[in-house]
Amino acid sequence: VSIQSLSFGRTLDSDYPPLQQFFVVMEHCLKHGLRVKKSFLGFNKSLWGPLELVEKLCPEAAEISASVRDLPGLKTPLGRARAWLRLALMQKRLADYLRLLITRKDLLSDFYENSALMLEEEGAVIVGLLVGLNVIDANLCVKGEDLDSQVGVIDFSMYLKNDIDDYRSEERNSQIASILDQKNYVEELNRQLNSTVHGLQGRVDSLEKSNSKLIEELAIAKNNIIKLQEENQQLRSENNLILLKAQQHLEVTQGDVSVERDTYKQSRHGLDEMYNEARRQLKEECQLRQDVENELVVQVSMKQEMELAMKLLEKDIHEKQDTLIGLRQQLDEVKAINVEMYQKMQSSDEEMKKKNDVISRLEEKTNQITATMKQLEQRLQEAERHRILAEEGTRRFKLDFANKADSLQRQIEHRERQLHQLETDLKIEREWRQTLHNDLHRERETVAQLSTEALQISGLKKEFHRLQDENIQLRNICEDQEQALEELGSKLSEYVSFEMFHNQAGGQVWLKDKEASHCKLCEKEFSISRRKHHCRNCGEIFCNSCSDNELPLPASPKPVRVCDICHALLLQRCSSNPP
Repeated sequence: VSIQSLSFGRTLDSDYPPLQQFFVVMEHCLKHGLRVKKSFLGFNKSLWGPLELVEKLCPEAAEISASVRDLPGLKTPLGRARAWLRLALMQKRLADYLRLLITRKDLLSDFYENSALMLEEEGAVIVGLLVGLNVIDANLCVKGEDLDSQVGVIDFSMYLKNDIDDYRSEERNSQIASILDQKNYVEELNRQLNSTVHGLQGRVDSLEKSNSKLIEELAIAKNNIIKLQEENQQLRSENNLILLKAQQHLEVTQGDVSVERDTYKQSRHGLDEMYNEARRQLKEECQLRQDVENELVVQVSMKQEMELAMKLLEKDIHEKQDTLIGLRQQLDEVKAINVEMYQKMQSSDEEMKKKNDVISRLEEKTNQITATMKQLEQRLQEAERHRILAEEGTRRFKLDFANKADSLQRQIEHRERQLHQLETDLKIEREWRQTLHNDLHRERETVAQLSTEALQISGLKKEFHRLQDENIQLRNICEDQEQALEELGSKLSEYVSFEMFHNQAGGQVWLKDKEASHCKLCEKEFSISRRKHHCRNCGEIFCNSCSDNELPLPASPKPVRVCDICHALLLQRCSSNPP
């Protein structure tokens, strides 16, 4: 049927007798070995049962099954089966549906006997022969036909041999077979090229997805580095503030301690020990600050190395993007080659149509001039010459197509090698990304350590504030002691005024404290550490070193403080006037 239909333009109608006989033969083949099912009306053999299974095996057959059920003129299962065969032929999927059906022998065994044609090897042969019907366009009207009451009788007169027809059919069949072989070869090659192009496109899409993921991870890593740099700057600023405050407090405490050490050297021995302890703690804090600065320098160097690594990674990514652009261009070239091949295939189809037209014209001419054998032989010779030219043209086309197919195959192998190289490069990039992730993890650990050290520094701040509070308490104690000394000084002044009164009664002049600001003997200025002392003999005011003498006076039987001058005069007087 498929070979004879090519002479009618590859389009068949329902009035074509060989097509009607084809459906009758298919109906007999499907009925062979069909099991008989009992019903209320008697025994029944139904083709619609096994054909209805195709809907479950192939979802694409659900459309024609639904169309068959919706047809209003069909009342019997046999009519539905005949309509299904016609719709499957118009869909060009009859061979595919029957191939799926014969592969499920476990399901067919419910409808057919074990010796049925569909369960034997002949069923596979029939399905293989039906593949040729996929190149034919069938234009059938199912609604207008009475498919329920048709009688399927095979007309064997169509298959009887005729010498002239056999000669023509053999010649025509050989030509059409060669043309169909060329067409099938071109379609298969185009299908393979399309599959390779789809594979390459899938690989390019996967590479683009991995590249976008790498770019996102790179942006995240950059943001993390920026955050770490900001935290580093904050830690540096806080460290500088702590250092400035510590230096200021150290200078203040050093000045206060130096003044207090000069003024209270004898009574501040315990305070000196506390000062030494505070100084030692300050030295330890300075050492800790130096260690933190060293660690910050190391971290900055590590961050610089990370930035260099990220720059190298960006450069590699740009190179991979360039290679991907090159691969896309090559894919576009392959698509252009496929378009050219498709155009050539269309041109070959047009040539086939032209040749079919030539054959039809030759047949008409042979029918018209059957009376003259000489003219028939001449036209047969012309047809033979045209056939030879056509074979030479097809041979040249095969050679050109084979060369182009080889070149395309080499290009595809070259692209596969390039893709393999890109896959290895991507593996290297993933390993490099893993190392970067590990480095970032280590940096986070170092940042955690720095945060703990910052907490330790805050603890040292608290300790330093505690020392300041203790220093303030000691200052308050010193102020209390100074007040006590002032009170003792006031009491001493009262006592001295009392003694001055007695000395004035004895004829001595007692000098007031406000009138003397320097020692009369050494002329050193009085201060908190250099106290004022009255000489009990002359009444003048001296420092401790110039009045560190005691002698008994006539006014007081006990030894009292006298200055160095009075001490020398009194000793001289005593030595000149012994008792």
